[in-house]
Amino acid sequence: MGTRLLDSVIIAISIVGLLSSTTESLRFDLQSGQTKCIAEDIQSNAMTVGKYSVVNPNEGQPLPTTHSLTVRVTSSYGNSYHYAEHVPSGQFAFTAAEAGDYMTCFWAADHKPQVTLTVDFDWKTGVAAKDWTNVAKKGSIDVMELELKKLHDTVISIQEEMYSLREREEQMQELNRATNSRMGWFSFLSLIVCLSVAGLQVWHLKTFFEKKKLI
Repeated sequence: MGTRLLDSVIIAISIVGLLSSTTESLRFDLQSGQTKCIAEDIQSNAMTVGKYSVVNPNEGQPLPTTHSLTVRVTSSYGNSYHYAEHVPSGQFAFTAAEAGDYMTCFWAADHKPQVTLTVDFDWKTGVAAKDWTNVAKKGSIDVMELELKKLHDTVISIQEEMYSLREREEQMQELNRATNSRMGWFSFLSLIVCLSVAGLQVWHLKTFFEKKKLI
């Protein structure tokens, strides 16, 4: 019975975790002298952790001096959360103070002849960014309690996400109402202008025909 309950908890966490947290792990090539940026939508007060490293093209030998990166992480408001210059690897971790798109940009110094860097980048946000191993060690809790704590934090994350989506929906509805109101006034003014122009044209034609004694 206990095993079935634990399996159910793990399955629920796996399903819900996919909806509430983001794990982005990728490998990409970067030419020297070029920049590559990766964006992630992060909610306010959500934790995020990132690790990056340049892949050694010659395994077993020292990494060439040309294989280094300059990395910067900024929010959509332009605030800087991480900066490292000419490093082969690094990591960052912070709690987002503002909601929106966060940008991680990688820049490779220009070299002649041009070289290609292969970069491994792992970016986790939300529940996925938490170090559950240390939580279990520090709290001295068993497997069941750890899974329940994960589930609790996942549910809280989903709830915050729903509140954020609801707030965005209300903002969009307010924008739609304001746009509809402005379009209504614009249509009304356009109708008034058209009627005024038509009236002036009729008056002008009538005056012209009277002067020519055609009517």
